[in-house]
Amino acid sequence: MGLLDGLLGHGSAVDAASLERRLEGILIEGETARLAFKIIRDVFVFTERRVILINVQGVTGSKVEFLSVPYRAIVRFSVETAGTFDLDAELKIWVSGTPQPIERTLKKGTDVRGIQRALAEGVLR
Repeated sequence: MGLLDGLLGHGSAVDAASLERRLEGILIEGETARLAFKIIRDVFVFTERRVILINVQGVTGSKVEFLSVPYRAIVRFSVETAGTFDLDAELKIWVSGTPQPIERTLKKGTDVRGIQRALAEGVLR
C-alpha cells in the first residue's frame, strides 16, 4: 500500500538527516532541516527559517525545483487531521501575494502535530 499511497499523493514522514546531501548548497550556514515529509518524489522540508518545497520533475527526475518560502511570507496555514472515514490529513499554506494556497495531502499517521508546531514556531516567532 505504500507505493499506492505515494501514487495518490499522500505524504509520508522523511528522516530530515537523510536530506543533508540533497540540501547541500541550499541551506545557509546554521540552518538545519528540522522536519520533512515526502509525497511520491517531492519533499517538504521545514527549517528554522523557511519551508523548502522540492519538486522533482520529468521521467528521469534530473530536473528539480527548489521553492523556498520564508516563514515571514506565510500569512496563514491550516492542518486538518485524518478522521474515521476520511483517512487523509491536509496541509494548506497561504503565501502573501498569492490567492491560492499551497496544498498537500498527508497520509494517516503523518506527524500532523509536528507539522503544525513547525509552522507555528516559524510563523509566530
